[in-house]
Formats: sequence, C-alpha cells, structure tokens
Amino acid sequence: MKTWHFTSLPSIISSAVAAGPFEKNSPYSSSFDTFFEDLYMGEKTFEKAQRKLMETASNKVLEKAALTKEDIDCLISGDLINQITPSSMTARTLEIPYLGIFSACASSMEGLALAGALVDGGFTDRVLTGVSSHNAATEKQFRYPTEYGGQKPPTAQWTVTAAGAVIVSGNREDSLAHIEKATIGRVQDINVTDPFNMGAAMSLAAADVIERHLTQCGETPDDYDYIITGDLAEIGYATVKDILEKKNIHLTDDKYLDCGKLIYQGIDEVMAGGSGPACSAAMVYSYFLSQLAEGSVNRILVVATGALLSPLTFQQKETIPCIAHAVSLISPKNGGQ
Repeated sequence: MKTWHFTSLPSIISSAVAAGPFEKNSPYSSSFDTFFEDLYMGEKTFEKAQRKLMETASNKVLEKAALTKEDIDCLISGDLINQITPSSMTARTLEIPYLGIFSACASSMEGLALAGALVDGGFTDRVLTGVSSHNAATEKQFRYPTEYGGQKPPTAQWTVTAAGAVIVSGNREDSLAHIEKATIGRVQDINVTDPFNMGAAMSLAAADVIERHLTQCGETPDDYDYIITGDLAEIGYATVKDILEKKNIHLTDDKYLDCGKLIYQGIDEVMAGGSGPACSAAMVYSYFLSQLAEGSVNRILVVATGALLSPLTFQQKETIPCIAHAVSLISPKNGGQ
C-alpha cells in the first residue's frame, strides 16, 4: 500500500486530553485539559473509569470546538480492553455513527489517518477520533493486577491513564494542524514473547513504516522537524535507531523523539517509560499540536506503535506481532494553506 496524500489538507480543529492522577507528574501536564483525582474516577471498576476518560475527552473536544455531538458525522475510537468496550460504551453515550478500531497502542494514528481519509474523500464533514488507556485496567488484562504488587523488570513500561481526542474537518485557516499524509503499517514480528518488553517487540514495525514513508514520499528525516514514535520508550527507541542506521537512515536525538520517553521524563518508577494508546495521543494531541498551531514547529511525522498480543496468544506461547502507523502533520502557519 502506498502512502496516502491528502490533497485538501484536512484540518484538526480541536483537541482535548483527559488524564489520571499520576499523569499530573508529567513534565507536560500543563498541556493536558483535565485530571481525575484517583484511578476509579467515581466509577466502580477501572474499565468503567476508562470509559469515563474517553467520554470526558470527547465532550471536552466538542466544547472547545463550540460543537455538539449532532455536528459530528463519525466517531472513530479504539483502546486495549477486551472488544474495545470503553470505546463502544462511549459511542453508546455519544450516539454518533461509530467505527471501532484496534491497532493496540497504534490506534491513535490509525484513527487520525482514517479521519483524514474520510474528510479528504468528501465522505464526512467532521470526524471525532480518539483513544484511551488506563494503567490498572491494562495491567489486569495483560499482565497482573496492580494489587498483587508484582515486581517488574527494567524493560517494562507504565501504561498511561488518559484519553486524547481531536476533531478533523475540512481545510480551515483556524486549524491547529493539517493532516498531510499517512502511511499504513504492516504487521511485523521480531520474535519477542515477553509482555514486559513491548518496546523491543514494536521496534521493527516502527522502523518499517518510517522507512516506507520516507522512501515512498522521496523524503529524508531532514524534511521533518521531528519524527515522533508512540511508546517505544528507552528499549524500543534505541532499537529503532539501530535498525534504521543499518539502512542508512540516520535519526539524531534532537530529531527523533518518543512519547513513551517524554511523558514521564524524570520519574524513576515507570521503568523504561510510558505506554498505551493514550501515550501518543496525550502528547501529540496537546503539546505537539500546540507547537504546530503556534508555528514554532512546521512539520512532524507521528508514528504510533502497537503490540497486537492478547492474554490468549501469550498463554499459547505466541510471539508478539506488532504494527505502526505514520501520519505527517503540518503547521497552518507555515505552508498549511
């Protein structure tokens, strides 16, 4: 599949991030819109709390755009929980025509790519797309409940408790950013079986889609202010650099960033870094979108990364197949019109 080129340059017109209590410690927390004081968020279960995160981000992004749910043609959402139920329950609440997606932690850019395609193709006028994750709900499903107090290796990552959402519309001068291109990832497997080593597992998928995007677009890393991966954290970040270096694609530390490394920067207890669908969404839909909106950054390539395992495949000793999707965003102030 070739890279999608969005000739009309669809606009991201609004964004919102709702986050959990631990995320207040992030050095980027001032960019987030709202926080909850505890992981239950007034609900009886962590899974219901995750739904509340997604509903809160969705309502906030509508409020910031001065729109109602009736103004939205389609909701695209995904998460990690069984059968993406937090997303589906949010769709039940919002009553917007709904496309549920699953690319694990790569779902943020899958949703954004699809939203851009629907608007660019003239099929919709406005699309709300977003993702969510919840630390305690994810640990319970994929590893061990946090109440067990199990020890984790240094390769483990801390699932971000947050939801991020944006509204994509036709090309507008007041946009936060324009969606320029998207490269859909291929499932890759580097033969990792350890669910506590997601960064290494996802590295090959990230490197593959970065290489394909640059090659198909006739570009180099220098054509972007930043290339930003989703949640590879310390282990996967270094591995991607090594893989691409062997292909003569040189990523420097000032050019190549990772949301998993950034979101909990300076916090020791997160091991290798952050993870989860909301890891990339929280960072990109707040801090990096604000940079694009201001024009301090002209062009970024966002590569969300996801591990396509389930509790069942892990129990059956399967290796972990992974996916990454890439979307390039440009500033409305520098070449976006």
